[in-house]
Amino acid sequence: MERGAGGAVAGGQGTAGGCLRDYRGRMRFPAAIRAARRAPLLQVLKSAAATIAAWFLAAWLMPGPLPVFAAIAALLVVQPSVNQSLSKAVERSIGVIVGVVIAVLLSALLGPQGWVVPASVVVAMLVAWALRASTGTGNQVAISAVLVLALGSSSPDYATTRIIETLIGAAVGFAINVAVVPPVLTSPARRDIGLLGRELAASLDRLADALPSTRTSAELHELLLQARLLRPMKDAAEASLASAEESLSLNPRRSRHRDELVELRALFDRLSPVTTQVIGMTRAYFDHYDDSLVGDPLVRAIAEQLRRAGHDTRLAVQRADAAPEPDVLTSAVPALTAPLTTRPPAPEHWVLIGSLMEDLRRIHGELRDEV
Repeated sequence: MERGAGGAVAGGQGTAGGCLRDYRGRMRFPAAIRAARRAPLLQVLKSAAATIAAWFLAAWLMPGPLPVFAAIAALLVVQPSVNQSLSKAVERSIGVIVGVVIAVLLSALLGPQGWVVPASVVVAMLVAWALRASTGTGNQVAISAVLVLALGSSSPDYATTRIIETLIGAAVGFAINVAVVPPVLTSPARRDIGLLGRELAASLDRLADALPSTRTSAELHELLLQARLLRPMKDAAEASLASAEESLSLNPRRSRHRDELVELRALFDRLSPVTTQVIGMTRAYFDHYDDSLVGDPLVRAIAEQLRRAGHDTRLAVQRADAAPEPDVLTSAVPALTAPLTTRPPAPEHWVLIGSLMEDLRRIHGELRDEV
């Protein structure tokens, strides 16, 4: 099946290596090999600096075998957030300790046999499973056991040295990640929440324009599709906000950004239910559309309320300084000031109008107190 010009050719174009060919026949690497975006250069430099510092510090403190465990620990501990660094340091340290103990016990029980190395992998994974360890910790247990058995003696002195070496590497990696510009990820959260708010306001305006006018089937499908695109935007904003909150956990710079993040969380918590209501309103309009809706004065009143809701959504986003570019507002005063009160709708429209009115009431409740 072809996507068309500029798209990848799927169906029968795969290769044994799992790669695909694009429409020109060129090889494309699978997504598992290449990331969607590059890691920050500062993160790369911090990882390199931590690895080098841990290597020389461990070699100076404990002369002997090459400090491989310290370098690996430092490299793995430098993560995108301080909280993740601490988690990785604990995971790495516990995994090494358990893995080294397993290696020492197997060597003492079974002797220096070649088959003990692969056997240690099985034992390590079973021990991690029995302890209900995370996947990362379980893998670390197995890797540490293999390294101890393959790289050197598994005597208690050697094992103790490797544990201390790992702790040194983990401490160096964590210290460098904290000391050298610890990452703060509030900017992506602000951007994604601003994009969600702007598109949400645009969806309210589109629905307001559609209600008092006749629509073709194609226009109705387009309106519903545009509304449904709010869901991935909401998910992206929520993920960015979660990353921002994690980046401030244990971060020494958190006091300067805490208020900003609280404001962004409050804004997202208001926009999230409104997003659900807008998608539901658009779906109801799609399902119950009728050309006679154009002449219903109640439908026109609902459309006006939707425009006011769109205005207030933009105002809330702008007041939180979350818009990626300036919005043009006709007024800085909230427009959605009072709920819409109406008479009973026409019998042929009561299902749609009742649904729209209930969703509009909920939107009013989310936006009224803030803006």
